[in-house]
Amino acid sequence: MKDLISITDLSIEELQELIDTAEDIIANPEKYGDKCKRKKLATLFFEPSTRTRLSFEAAMLELGGAVIGFSEASSSSASKGESVADTALTISCYADIIAMRHPKEGAPLVAAKAAGIPVINAGDGGHNHPTQTLTDLLTIYREKGRLNNLKIGFCGDLKFGRTVHSLISAMSRYEGNSFVLISPEELKIPGYIKKDVLIKNEISFVETDNWENLPELDILYMTRVQRERFFNEADYLRLRDVFILTMDKLANAKDDLCIMHPLPRVNEIERAVDSDKRACYFKQVLNGKFIRMALILRLLGIE
Repeated sequence: MKDLISITDLSIEELQELIDTAEDIIANPEKYGDKCKRKKLATLFFEPSTRTRLSFEAAMLELGGAVIGFSEASSSSASKGESVADTALTISCYADIIAMRHPKEGAPLVAAKAAGIPVINAGDGGHNHPTQTLTDLLTIYREKGRLNNLKIGFCGDLKFGRTVHSLISAMSRYEGNSFVLISPEELKIPGYIKKDVLIKNEISFVETDNWENLPELDILYMTRVQRERFFNEADYLRLRDVFILTMDKLANAKDDLCIMHPLPRVNEIERAVDSDKRACYFKQVLNGKFIRMALILRLLGIE
């Protein structure tokens, strides 16, 4: 594997190898401090990001490498009209590996075809966010001890949420998983995910606009309603407060429910939930650094 553009680029065996490496990094961090010495990661972020960009940078620094790059398109030659392919070719002269976020679907794939070094998709529009999915898989594995036979609820913006699309695609590959898709009508899961992933693979799922299935869930994956994905401000304002997770709603949930969120949070999880033992979203943030360390090592061919 040279690049990571989609979570489906990785086999089940490769996913487990990355999880195992991340687990070893967590247990034995001193082994990894110089693994990427004299290696450089270029973070090419054409779209704003806090967690993903800093997570990649922290991952490379903790592996003993260095980081170069930019955090917004206006800081790059894209503002002068340079193509994604030319940017990737240019950066290949300076760095050993690229992490790219771009608002246009497919841009990291274009970069990967042009670059002579590994490219990691750090999010492309509403399409894919594979390293967030790796983060989610590591979190589920560490919290539940398995990636199969789980009932997983996704709540909020399921239409534009690239993290949701990637995680459903990944978890559909494990036996016995089923899904509850909780959203308003306007933000339902896209037809291609339903048809090409769930129905095609005969995965059990339910679509609903209420919380009635919450007591059955092993995992609850909350998402924000994303203002930046809306063309109409009125639609955003009308839908943003539809689903808010409160302590009252959690009263009938399982004691070992794992509550996840890719962050940033707006108001879809009330602050009181943060202190509940079932809240795992800040653990996710830390897990993201470890799994990205494992991925960087794999793509650079470092044992």
